[in-house]
Amino acid sequence: MKQTILSSLISAGVVLLMTACGADYLNVNDNPNVATRPPLDGLLASASYNTAQNQFRVSNGHSAYYVQYLASPNEGNTTDTYLEISNGTAWSELYDAMTDLDDLIRFGQEDGLGRHVAIAKVLMAVNLGLVVDNWGDAPYSDAFSGETLRPTYDSAEELYATIFRLLDEAGAELSAAGDAPAVREGSDFVYNGDLDAWSRAVASLRARYLNHLSETSAYDPTAVLAAVDAGFTGPEQDASVTSFTVRNPWAQVAENNANLLLGGWLSEQFIDALNGTTYGVEDPRLPLLTNRNDDGEFVGTPNGAGRQGDGTKTLESYLVLEGAFSMESSPLNIITFAELKFIEAEAALAAGDQERANEAFATGVRTSMAQIGVDDQSADQYLDQAYPDDDVSRDDIFREKYVALFLSPETWVDARRYDYAYADFELAENAALNTFPVRIQYPNTETDRNAVNVPIVTMTDPLFWDQ
Repeated sequence: MKQTILSSLISAGVVLLMTACGADYLNVNDNPNVATRPPLDGLLASASYNTAQNQFRVSNGHSAYYVQYLASPNEGNTTDTYLEISNGTAWSELYDAMTDLDDLIRFGQEDGLGRHVAIAKVLMAVNLGLVVDNWGDAPYSDAFSGETLRPTYDSAEELYATIFRLLDEAGAELSAAGDAPAVREGSDFVYNGDLDAWSRAVASLRARYLNHLSETSAYDPTAVLAAVDAGFTGPEQDASVTSFTVRNPWAQVAENNANLLLGGWLSEQFIDALNGTTYGVEDPRLPLLTNRNDDGEFVGTPNGAGRQGDGTKTLESYLVLEGAFSMESSPLNIITFAELKFIEAEAALAAGDQERANEAFATGVRTSMAQIGVDDQSADQYLDQAYPDDDVSRDDIFREKYVALFLSPETWVDARRYDYAYADFELAENAALNTFPVRIQYPNTETDRNAVNVPIVTMTDPLFWDQ
């Protein structure tokens, strides 16, 4: 069910104001610096909405450029050419969301709100996953007590253990939460309080994070497949947000670009992967994602090179308001059934089950196409042309997952696990590094106030799962 964030957040704001006024007028001896207890449904509304928004903040801030979905229209752009960046906006928003979630878990446990607590733990796992997969070691166990201004950093391995613990606890609590007070209508922007849907999401997320370990000795494809079996069974179960204060943030990028605040330009790498240049097969999804130029062609911008024209003629392709991922009401995905099918295909292949890999792969491609409007006949024709052999390979899986997860920050995890081995994938022009980046730097807010704990790393130091 769709709901508007305005109604939820305005309601939460009213409650906060009423609470604050009551404290001011009736409890004059209270410490005004002590925060009043927030309305928990308001915390859930804010955190569930921002968990989806954080997918955009990470992707638009850096990861979409590193995997060459996007390219800057400006030559030598910092992000495009792998100069040191930290994406402090995403870091701050992730920790804001996790702080809200920590409060929601703590207060929800005190009040016996089992549904709220379980959902909060799932959302905490997602936000924490974004932190560790982009920065590595990070504050968590010492981050939310308010007792220290310089929290210690947990290792990335410890944070992954925390992610799995949060998902395990959430799964158990969702199963036991049927008699707990209901989530207020409109305060859960992902599933509107549907516990069964959240349980499917828990299993799907477990499959994702288990699959991240594919390059480590801890990788267990049978465990991944077991999680898949308990996960989504169809695209209608996708974990996503579809209601926004104004519009999907990628639609805002498209509108800004149309108003000459340039952004959302598609990379030559991505366009060539779909227009027949790289693989010799035209992908029917491409016309549904972006625009043709004035010559009727799909043309991307080379990363690092900037736009090719002088602005008097449309020479390149970029995000447009008619695009499947950049319409005003396009879903902002957290994890989807299509992603899960590609996870299944990869794990099945690793487990030696070629038949299951083939079936999951085809379902992933067809689901990706159907969800953006490609008809079944065109999907079948594409699969026949692009994959005439019956058995799919790991290269095939990463190739198609790259397209299906367009604009998702998850693709940067894939790119690193795959060693950036996409066909014809090249460093940006005038790249500052002689290899692709595998992490980003910590933001100045951390290095300025918490230098004693911030790890010293470079953008070429791999995370523990990137071996």
